[in-house]
Amino acid sequence: MTSPTTSPTSTRTETIERTQRPWGWYETVSEVAGNKIKRIQVTPGQQLSLQKHSQRAEHWVVTQGTARITLDDRVFDLAVGQHCDIGVGQVHRLANLTDGVVEIVEVQFGSYLGEDDIVRLQDDYGRS
Repeated sequence: MTSPTTSPTSTRTETIERTQRPWGWYETVSEVAGNKIKRIQVTPGQQLSLQKHSQRAEHWVVTQGTARITLDDRVFDLAVGQHCDIGVGQVHRLANLTDGVVEIVEVQFGSYLGEDDIVRLQDDYGRS
């Protein structure tokens, strides 16, 4: 008879840095080759730039509030638990038209996931 084996307990400690933006903030929760996971919070009345990416696709899941989504020429709302996919090169925007915060989890997929892969088509804060 063999005795049960126990695996050593490992503890993983990370410091997640919050990056402030004029529309709210984001935190990179995880990043490995080929994908990055972020939490994004948009404050009431604010929105991200109308943008597209040439090297990554994204999947958004709403975790708090009601998000106003722009995908190409479609505009629609997503509630908690609802999600959408954004293809490489697809024009998109995340906005918060409510009085409460909106939070999403964003999963990025691609060979390059740098913050400089953003083409801003319209921006409320004068960024290019």
